[in-house]
Order: sequence, then structure tokens, then C-alpha cells
Amino acid sequence: MRVSLRGCLNKMGNFRAFLNITLVFLVFELCLVCCDITDGNTEHLKREHSLTKPYQGVGAQWDFSGSTLVTSSYVRLTPDERSKQGSIWNIVPCYLKDWEMHVQFKVHGSGKKNLHGDGIAIWYTKERLHPGPVFGNQDQYLGLAIFLDTFRNDLHGMDRSFPYISAMVNNGSVSYDHGKDGRSSELGGCSAEIRNREHDTYLAIRYSKGRLTIMVDVDDRNEWKECIDIGGVRLPTGYFFGASAATGDLSDNHDIISMKLYQLMVEHTPEEENLDWTKIEPSVSLLKSPKDNIDDPTGNFRGTPLTGWKVFLLLLCALLGIVVCAVVGAVVFQKRQERNKRFY
Repeated sequence: MRVSLRGCLNKMGNFRAFLNITLVFLVFELCLVCCDITDGNTEHLKREHSLTKPYQGVGAQWDFSGSTLVTSSYVRLTPDERSKQGSIWNIVPCYLKDWEMHVQFKVHGSGKKNLHGDGIAIWYTKERLHPGPVFGNQDQYLGLAIFLDTFRNDLHGMDRSFPYISAMVNNGSVSYDHGKDGRSSELGGCSAEIRNREHDTYLAIRYSKGRLTIMVDVDDRNEWKECIDIGGVRLPTGYFFGASAATGDLSDNHDIISMKLYQLMVEHTPEEENLDWTKIEPSVSLLKSPKDNIDDPTGNFRGTPLTGWKVFLLLLCALLGIVVCAVVGAVVFQKRQERNKRFY
């Protein structure tokens, strides 16, 4: 009887150790997945490419133009007035091969539903401080643009709701089609309620190993939601980060609260390391034409692979399943031990 009880206790002790190890492993895996979009570790923050309160870098590392107003709390690209354009640009070219930009912004104004415009654009381009017709910046640019479009121009494009966030890579030969809301040249996009929100709104742009990922956090949930994820994107180094906005017959306040650039620690092949990244031409290898990119009724881009929180949920379910099986096994084991006691 004593031998059986001691053996039972030893086995239960082993089970507790196993359960503790499983829980530690679960926490470790969750931490790894949560780091898919960088958690803002300051050791990877590139201050020379970042714009934060109280904006002391403006003038030394950032230039602004047009209607831009710099205060201690925000950078207002346009006021809530008609026919305004403004921009702010980093002076320092970026030579990082893999990076992630977090933008905190605010779009607000007195205009009622559908009576406001036009929106904000975030840029990574060869040239800077060139005012123009594309959300306050030049057309036929070289580089990447992320458009936060708040006004629908294409009255026939009713399959998507506005505001709408989209991405475009340009080699200098393509014009942005305002009449079609840039649909013919976009890489993908999603609808997002970004206007007149009472809480903070964020956009994350990640470029790593030829993959462009756009995430949004606009619902006050403190979590990223996938907007765009596409491979085959080629962007050179040595370009400039910036933001611009414009108003037309309709208007809004377009504010930038912060722009924080993080370096991603990624290994590259020797061939990639020896490549002159400044000579790369901006391009995208697509399996289908950008004009075929149509968002589904829920506002999410179709055909995106499992990334970010989708992987997180899959891992969470798998690991929880392991824990549940272990607990059930322990209960069965204990019942058998109690039944065997009757024979001692």
C-alpha cells in the first residue's frame, strides 16, 4: 500500500513538472509570435528617421512645406480648410534593408459623412519636398506610397467602403488615377474607420526580404489588424520617408502625431549582401494585375497568407490542446491508481 502511494505521488510530481514546462513553453511561443510586428524595442529605434514629440528634430532632421503647422502636440499637415496641401520629410536617407515604420495619426474635422477629404499619404521615395496632385505630393514618383483615402471619387466603385487604405509601388512611369481612387495601380487595400475617432489610431508599414505588410490599429484594441500582405516587392535603399496630405473642395484636419522607424534584424544571403541596394528599381512581381485586387465585403484584402495574429491563434489553439490533453491524461491516470489501490 505504501509503495503504491509513493509511486503515485512520484508520478503526480512528474506530471506537475511536465505541466509547468508546458506552460513555460506556451508563454515562450506567445512571446515569439507577438513579436511578429515589432514591439517597439528602443534598441532598434532609428531616431534619425523618427519624428516624435516635442518634434525637436524638425529643422535638423525633418523639413516641412505648404500648410504644415508644427506644434508641441502634433504636426498638422492641413487645417480643416479647402484647397490646402502640406508635407513633412525626413532629411536623412534610409539605408536599412529591412525596416518597420509605425505612424500615429489623426484625421478629424467638422464635415459630415461623405463631406470631407482628401486624406493622408505616407511615402518612401527617391525625391522629397515636391508638392503635387497626389495627396499633396508629386505624381509619377519613384518608390512606395501608402494612401489613407477618406473621400470616394469613383462613384461606380461601390464594392468598397471609405476611408480606404491602399499601397502603390511606382518606378516613375505610372500616374495615380484620382478618378478611380488609384484602383488600377494599387497592390491591395482595406477599409478602415480612421476619421473622427476618440482614441489613438495607428498604421504599421513593414518591409522585409521583399515582403510588404501593412497593419492597422484603429479600433482601440491595442492589436494590429492585417490590411495588406504581398511578396515580390523590391525597394531600394537611400530613399526618404515623408508624409503629406491635401484638401480640395472638402476638407479635414490631417495630423501626424509620430513616425517611428525600427530596424529589423534579418539575415541575408551573401549574394543579397553584396548587391548594391541603391541601384534597385522599385517594382513588384505580381501573379495578377493590381486592378484585380478587390476587397471583400468585410473590408479585408483577399488572398493574403497566414501572418501575424492568424499564426498566433493557430499556435495558441495547438498549445492549449496539448495542455488539455495532458490534464485529461492526468485525471485518467489518477482514476486508475485509485482503482488499483483496492488490490493492495
